[in-house]
Amino acid sequence: MNHEHQMHHDNHECAHEGEAPMCSCDHNPGGECHCPPNECKCDQQHHKLGLVQEGHNCCETGGEHDHAGHGGMDHSMHDGHDHSGHAGHDHSGHDHSHHDPNIFKKQFWWALVLTVPTIYFSHTVHELLQYPLWTFPLSEYVPALFGIILFMTGGQVFLKTGWQEIKSRKPGMMALIAMAIVVAFGYSLFLTVMSLAGIPFSGMDFWWELAALITIMLLGHWIEMSSVMSAQDALGELAKLVPDMADKVDGETIAPVKTSSLRVGDVVMVRPGATIPADGVVVSGSSSVNESMISGESAPVSKTEGSEVIAGTLNSVSGSLGEGALTIRVTRIGGDTMLAGIMKLVAEAQQSKSATQLLADRAAGWLFYVATVTALITAVVWVVLGTQTTDFVLERVVTVLVIACPHALGLAIPLVTSISTKRATSIGLLIRDRKQFEALRNVDVVVFDKTGTLTTGERSVASVSAFGVSSAELMSMAAGVEKYSEHSLAKAIVAASDSVTEARDFRTIPGVGVTALVGEDAIFIGGPALLTSRNQSLQVDQLLAVDAEVNAGNTVVFVMRNNEVLGFISVGDQVRESAATAIYELQKMRKRVAILSGDTQGVVERIAKQLNVTEVFAEVLPHQKAEYIKKLQADGSRVAMVGDGINDAPALAQANVGIAIGSGTDVAIESAGLLLVASDPAGVSAAIGLSRRTFSKLVQNLIWGAGYNIVAIPLAAGALAGIGWVLSPALGAVLMSLSTIIVAANAQLLRK
Repeated sequence: MNHEHQMHHDNHECAHEGEAPMCSCDHNPGGECHCPPNECKCDQQHHKLGLVQEGHNCCETGGEHDHAGHGGMDHSMHDGHDHSGHAGHDHSGHDHSHHDPNIFKKQFWWALVLTVPTIYFSHTVHELLQYPLWTFPLSEYVPALFGIILFMTGGQVFLKTGWQEIKSRKPGMMALIAMAIVVAFGYSLFLTVMSLAGIPFSGMDFWWELAALITIMLLGHWIEMSSVMSAQDALGELAKLVPDMADKVDGETIAPVKTSSLRVGDVVMVRPGATIPADGVVVSGSSSVNESMISGESAPVSKTEGSEVIAGTLNSVSGSLGEGALTIRVTRIGGDTMLAGIMKLVAEAQQSKSATQLLADRAAGWLFYVATVTALITAVVWVVLGTQTTDFVLERVVTVLVIACPHALGLAIPLVTSISTKRATSIGLLIRDRKQFEALRNVDVVVFDKTGTLTTGERSVASVSAFGVSSAELMSMAAGVEKYSEHSLAKAIVAASDSVTEARDFRTIPGVGVTALVGEDAIFIGGPALLTSRNQSLQVDQLLAVDAEVNAGNTVVFVMRNNEVLGFISVGDQVRESAATAIYELQKMRKRVAILSGDTQGVVERIAKQLNVTEVFAEVLPHQKAEYIKKLQADGSRVAMVGDGINDAPALAQANVGIAIGSGTDVAIESAGLLLVASDPAGVSAAIGLSRRTFSKLVQNLIWGAGYNIVAIPLAAGALAGIGWVLSPALGAVLMSLSTIIVAANAQLLRK
């Protein structure tokens, strides 16, 4: 075994809990770890090497890791995949987020094929609906045959997991399903055997209910698995953007190497139109990079020397002179890359459950005990009364246990979760913590960080004041000079100008500014030191205008032609276009909005006035931000914090709901429960609206799902037998189906 495989073996764990092996697969980027049936299958393209991993069967072999098919594969990219939640996972909440949805998909279609004829040939269903029935010899035993097959195939996953719940003394949904399946199967098989033996016994079999139950529950789990895997699948597609090969620069030579062989400190060249192979920093060259797959923003991002780049993003072909190829020094590989970090966030989101989901799990546990006790009481009471036959008592007990299985509840939560997850994705929201997503609906105060959240976090031209020329002419001259400069102020001016005047003989004046010739005129650009060095002064109104810009937090650069001041250009951090709409929508929802920033009071108040925000906390040090959140919470207010920087992390963690901006730092993202991938503050109000609608549908579905069982169980036990009415299994099944249909239809309304 080579060193790489030894490391891979060391990272692969199979934790055993009693007789139930649980599998943790660090080698598996797709998260396809199947327990039960306790088998890890990783037959998929293994990152960017074009190889296929095969032969893993670690859990069934007691943790032995079979390396067949690996060859010399490098697994360095896997370090970012956190599957810690798989080992020793708790079945009490029937968490199968690590299962492959394709397993449930295949089993569902197989079950559906068998369920249709089972229902069609069911004597009970035929009597109820009175449809023309095609018969042939022994056709009455078709439901029994297909019911047995379904029990032995599609029902096994519920039986195994339900048994684990019972053994761990934490019965939940799976235990309820398993109980209903076993009781329906046992009772129906008993009646069928009695019929074949010619022994008279009054009762109605549950073959069609058994088939319908297994099929519905497989559908519910397929939907649940698909919803939590959809984001992972999307990121898997993103991972495919990382190229197989990279052009490594070694002295004067450039040689293609496998991306997986790159190490921190290596230098690579990325040609125009090529994909960046690793996170890094530009050491030479300039270009525009398409980062839409990471940020969701379509506009290419300019990259020059010192700019950071992200693996998987595209070096766009630029038409600007001198732009194109980028030479990059690799700074992060494997699990340290931004891509791996995002995949880790998704893995955490898969493990997250909302309070309502946990309530549904607990409700299923309570229902298990209620059904068991009710069945026992039913048997004892009817036997003691002695007014009914044995077959009647047995049918009542079986009906109670079968009806107790929450068919609708099995779809109630997965459907809403699935649809809400897709809706969240459509508005650029990644849910890391579903509890925080659910709590978002009730927040009273939304606190925004200023820089990078309400503002772009990048310098741009705020205003132009021209004294002796037009604003356009002033900008054109300034851009002609500044195009030769690498300073961020220069880039902002060039980017804002509609035209660029030709300039020559560019020079830097240390401590003062820059100069160049435009025609025969010398153009000077710089700060206040430029005026001092050239013995220039401003009029009172011009000084007041400059002072206003400085108080607003902007940087002022003056433009001179020879010895004449032509005007000044104000450069600063600009408010995002969507910020005003974001604040307005939140205020329409009657949410208090505040700005929390480390900037000066004047700068923050200017932004607040522009956005119509009255609560402002300025000049706040990073460690003080969490204290301000606590003060807002002191009166019982529930606070949501929206931020992007390392200095926002404590506040994001302290808030009831932490919302990170997608373009923010890793520390900020790690501290938040929700992530706005598109870096658009307008997404906050959309997220609150979605949280409200999702919770409403969850509650409604819980009522429909559990309400049926609460009413049906005592009726099935014969609570109204004294007045001559008993809930028949057939009517109970019809009501059960109706409840399931209502739950499914209600969840679909969330799409609107």
